[in-house]
Amino acid sequence: MSSREKILAAVGQNKIKEEMPIPDIAPFEQIAYDDPIAQYETVLGNIGGKAHRVKSYEDIKAILAEKYDGRTQRVISLLPDLVDITSTGSVYEVNPEAHQLADVELAVIGAHFGVAENGSVWVTEELLGHRAVPFICQHLAAVISADQIIDTMHRAYIRIADGKYGFGTFIAGPSKTADIEQSLVLGAHGPRSMTVFIME
Repeated sequence: MSSREKILAAVGQNKIKEEMPIPDIAPFEQIAYDDPIAQYETVLGNIGGKAHRVKSYEDIKAILAEKYDGRTQRVISLLPDLVDITSTGSVYEVNPEAHQLADVELAVIGAHFGVAENGSVWVTEELLGHRAVPFICQHLAAVISADQIIDTMHRAYIRIADGKYGFGTFIAGPSKTADIEQSLVLGAHGPRSMTVFIME
């Protein structure tokens, strides 16, 4: 008997022989916040991100212009309404080579919806241009509609259950790690900041 066969046999001897009942998730499905947008803003702030309620793309441009300059920093946008803040003056075009994103200071993306429970946004590949975009940039900004903020991850999974997409992910705040001397480091593995614009 090979090592592989021995391991599989040992696993087989210890597998659960009785079917277990499916956990009751009904209590979680009842969770609803009085003000999901306020809850979203609070949670996102607690995990290192920042939310802005805005009325228009002009508001977004004004806020981003305070920190980023597409003439001296590489700024990309997947949103046509924000191309005039980018370094190229156009929507980021898909390039299969992720290394060409190495110098991106700010990436602006759209998101399908946000989740108040954990301050995340749900994005799929068609919103990203390249799946590395939200993880390789120095700073990330996402735009969601205020009416697309839902309460919990339970509702989020129900919402995306029947969706058709190649790649999708929830993104919640900037990259974080705190496993070295209990020091919280933002941006060790991904964006150093995440800003979410909530379009009212």
